[in-house]
Amino acid sequence: MRIAVIDLGTNTFNLLIKETETGETFYNDKIPVKLGEGGISNNQIAEAPFQRGIDALKAHAQTIKEVGADKVVAFATSAIRTADNGQAFVGEVKKQTNITVNVIDGDQEAYFIYVGVKQCLEMGNTTSLIMDIGGGSTEFIIYNKGNDVLWKRSYMLGVSRLRENFTPNDPIIESDIEKLNTHFEKELVDLAEAIKTHQPEVLIGSSGSFETLADMIQHRIGKPVDIKSIKELDFDITEINKLHKVLLASTLVERLQMDGLIPMRADTIAISSLQIQYILNTFGIEKMKMSAYALKEGVIQTIAETENTWQESYL
Repeated sequence: MRIAVIDLGTNTFNLLIKETETGETFYNDKIPVKLGEGGISNNQIAEAPFQRGIDALKAHAQTIKEVGADKVVAFATSAIRTADNGQAFVGEVKKQTNITVNVIDGDQEAYFIYVGVKQCLEMGNTTSLIMDIGGGSTEFIIYNKGNDVLWKRSYMLGVSRLRENFTPNDPIIESDIEKLNTHFEKELVDLAEAIKTHQPEVLIGSSGSFETLADMIQHRIGKPVDIKSIKELDFDITEINKLHKVLLASTLVERLQMDGLIPMRADTIAISSLQIQYILNTFGIEKMKMSAYALKEGVIQTIAETENTWQESYL
């Protein structure tokens, strides 16, 4: 079966079209929308990103028609589920594109991310902490060598949401760092308890921020790779720490010139790096990996293997 999954994230609308029997990927790309821009702190999708989202889904619908799919399923996450006009957006999407959007909660989002990551990485005998940094929310999942989910939760700590709420200086200054770290400590109390209980040894980063950091590091060490062509990558913590210092000291203009950093992430990558450093330093985790698979790969696997009641789109 050829399945098309549309992942309506806060920063990007992603489309994956894949054959479940052979594993062949027919299409895998994203369109920047920055749905939370100018409104996420007020629980609104502002006019300009509202229209960008509609336009992106029109483009994805056309791609699906051209490539072909037996089943089309669309999922929306943090920005849409928390926006007061989120359902209005879903309705307008249906009206203009005939795409039916399933709005999922944070717990379901975390589970799909886990299913995606476990397809991608073989973790051996370790217990791992998955971290998926989105624009509206950040998900954490702890799982063990038996591929059992020990704990999972979604937090309102997406980088676009943090940027809108805290409006850090450019470059970020020490008081910004202190405010963000204090916020992380306050919000992540139960994550701290879960880590104390389960003691994960490895941090697995999925989705765009981690892919961007991996791409930047590979350029910095003179070994650039096509990030889209690899499923996983081991981070060198020393290089992560070096890049973190560079990002904190840089302005937006300077970041826009950095190799491996796509323009869409230039205004939030320093906040992503801060959030990652908080986890590594606070909980003493010394190993970190990147998973190229996340929510949309987890959705396809779940649809292929289980009965479900998700609403399909008929294009």
